[in-house]
Amino acid sequence: MKKTDWIHFLSSYPPRECGIATFTKDLVNSIEENKNPGIECKIAAMNENLGAYSYGRDVNIQIDQDDQESYLIAAEKLNKSKRSKVVCIQHEFGLFGGEFGEYLIPFLEELEKPVVTTFHSILPGNPDIERQRKYVVKKICQNSDKVVSISGYGKDILMHKYGIPKDKIAVVPHGVPQIPFREEAKAKKELGLQDKKVLSTFGLMDRRKGIHYAIRAMPRIIEENPNAMYMVIGETHPVVRKHHGEQYRNYLKGLVNKLGLKDHVKFENRFLSLEELCKYIQATDVYMTPYYDPGQISSGTLAYAVGSGTACVATPFLYAKDVLRHGRGMLVKFKSSRCMADSVNKVLASRKLRLKLERNAYNYTRGWHWPAIGNTYMDLFNTAASRQ
Repeated sequence: MKKTDWIHFLSSYPPRECGIATFTKDLVNSIEENKNPGIECKIAAMNENLGAYSYGRDVNIQIDQDDQESYLIAAEKLNKSKRSKVVCIQHEFGLFGGEFGEYLIPFLEELEKPVVTTFHSILPGNPDIERQRKYVVKKICQNSDKVVSISGYGKDILMHKYGIPKDKIAVVPHGVPQIPFREEAKAKKELGLQDKKVLSTFGLMDRRKGIHYAIRAMPRIIEENPNAMYMVIGETHPVVRKHHGEQYRNYLKGLVNKLGLKDHVKFENRFLSLEELCKYIQATDVYMTPYYDPGQISSGTLAYAVGSGTACVATPFLYAKDVLRHGRGMLVKFKSSRCMADSVNKVLASRKLRLKLERNAYNYTRGWHWPAIGNTYMDLFNTAASRQ
């Protein structure tokens, strides 16, 4: 690829508040700023309502996720662009219209550019809906030059459940920012959390995150660690807020009051800047991920925590099983506040155990920094472009 070439990302994108949007922005930055200053990244932005966001100049195509014609118009624009050499699709089932995002299929069939597709969700599934989901996933893979999974378990599912050839799948870890190893004393002081044992969970909030199980674990944690403080960081997911308002957050606040935890649970109801988020991660003694979807194969929040060398306690969803094995974290039963509490207490009670978890996690993720991930994606893009 030449310096005048474009890589087009089909994805949600800031200012839309969405984990995939954040991922895409970080990936774009890593490509443009670190190794490929002449390559330009452009965005075909996925919208719930066309025109709902005020984008920057890098967004030159917009698609209404529920308007099938919008996808075909975008494909036509991309086909006519001489500078656009590769299209990278950041795939999440909820981003695209139709059953299991089937509106993406006509777009791909119309598109004449090489395609690299990253799957942020790869669902093993319910037999009642298996046929349609398999159809959509297989069609996406058939029309992609390369597909990317963020974990090894995701690759296994694509191969064995969807029949995708092994050589078509690349495993590329979730990128993480460069956070210095364990400067918690300084971060705690800046956040006013000195003398606290800081527990945290961050990200856009919805019920599937299982935060209520972590809150219910707090009384048992406080018995052994009376200075424990659980930070619940992040606003309610915009889609959840649109359909259900702040119902879940209000439920959590009610639970905190019921359990008498006002001095031990704090909510930061904001979409934090990267700088703020990194500071909270550095201040965290134990990161809790109480999700209860066993098939989840990616978690940017857990990736950030592991990448910073934070001791992590998580339920055994697929991504957590992948990144926390071999002594890089602790796994607990789904929907068990008691197990969550016991494991957190175990980590807080043993400096030796905590340091082991921190070091193992930090050493394992040294290749996950965004510059390295950007370089890996550029290799995939160059390979795909060479086939045109």
